Amino acid sequence: MRLSPRPLIAGLTAGLITLGLLASPAQAAPTGIPSKATAQTYLNALTVAAEANASTYDRDLFPHWITISGTCNTRETVLKRDGTNVVTSSACAATSGTWYSPYDGATWTAASDVDIDHVVPLAEAWRSGANAWTTSKRQSFANDLTRPQLIAVTDNVNQSKSDQDPSTWQPSVSSYRCTYAKMWIAVKYYWALKLQSSEKTALQTMLNTCSS
Repeated sequence: MRLSPRPLIAGLTAGLITLGLLASPAQAAPTGIPSKATAQTYLNALTVAAEANASTYDRDLFPHWITISGTCNTRETVLKRDGTNVVTSSACAATSGTWYSPYDGATWTAASDVDIDHVVPLAEAWRSGANAWTTSKRQSFANDLTRPQLIAVTDNVNQSKSDQDPSTWQPSVSSYRCTYAKMWIAVKYYWALKLQSSEKTALQTMLNTCSS
């Protein structure tokens, strides 16, 4: 009597899923992403002004990563949030998992290949008004898990983005630009940061591609 291969295939598939080899990567989704209509209201309310104080920026003025819970710092917290089947050590370091980078569409299985991007870069924030903040407020900004300010992405993409605003850098995955614009706008609105004219134009163009 010939056995059907289906039970064997099903068992193998289940085993692979258990190991995380066939699991679909999670779409990184920070909290606080507004609707198109809300983002438009925010964008209209933001102050347009030239950037300033670029020469006085120092990354150390934005303390990060800080402890969030137990042994987990901000980076480790975002890696767990944005990954699939993430396994961590007792020190909260991600030892395995899968991470999908929405900026470029790449998927990674090593945490070392993933950076936590500040959607609104720290240097950009400094030039847009954060230079006048207290160190405590800058720390809150750099570790903000409530607004859509932190997202796990491919490390070299994050490095290529650097401190650019949307007038000079946008995700290569064009379908993600709507979400990116809404995240950027939400962060700048909550933290009352200014916009350059070219930055506002680029954000409006991306926002116009949103369906909702």
